[in-house]
Amino acid sequence: MAMTRKALKAMGLSEEQIDSIIDMHTETVDGLREQVRTYKADAEKLPGVQKQLDELKKGDGEDWKGKYDAEKAAHDKTKSDYAAKENAAKVKGAYRAMLKEAGVAEKYLDTVIRATDLSGMKLDKDGKLEGAEDLSKSAKTEWADFVSTTTTKGAPVATPPSNNGGKKYSSREEIMKITDTQERQTAIRENPGLF
Repeated sequence: MAMTRKALKAMGLSEEQIDSIIDMHTETVDGLREQVRTYKADAEKLPGVQKQLDELKKGDGEDWKGKYDAEKAAHDKTKSDYAAKENAAKVKGAYRAMLKEAGVAEKYLDTVIRATDLSGMKLDKDGKLEGAEDLSKSAKTEWADFVSTTTTKGAPVATPPSNNGGKKYSSREEIMKITDTQERQTAIRENPGLF
């Protein structure tokens, strides 16, 4: 049944209500017509899209699966290289710490590390080198020239004070008879009780 003014009047609606209903119905129908136009335009484009899809399915002569596999392999290699470098840096740091504990002088640490093959060394769960005790012993032996040893040596005794034989003067007059001025002043300093 079509919505007409006559049908709405037969339902007993006022003229104002009929106008309102017709306006709402017109808006709804116009919206639907706009959607139909949009869908028609999209449908007209569809044969071109279908053609593009068919071309993609056929492929353009390039091996996309092969490219993907090659990129993935390169990515995995980069990840493993990075992990290996990170592990090597940790091993180098642990070996440096072990050498310090073994007594290798600070200025020779880099030289010893460069000359040592670190590729076979591994870290344990605590981040220390596996077999660190054996490595420390061999480093002390192999790099003995670079291991610093500290010895405690007493300070050298400066020239001992001169001893004038412990000469004691018995009187003030005796000191004043000394003709050498420096010697007289020394005697006065050493015998303050006479003055």
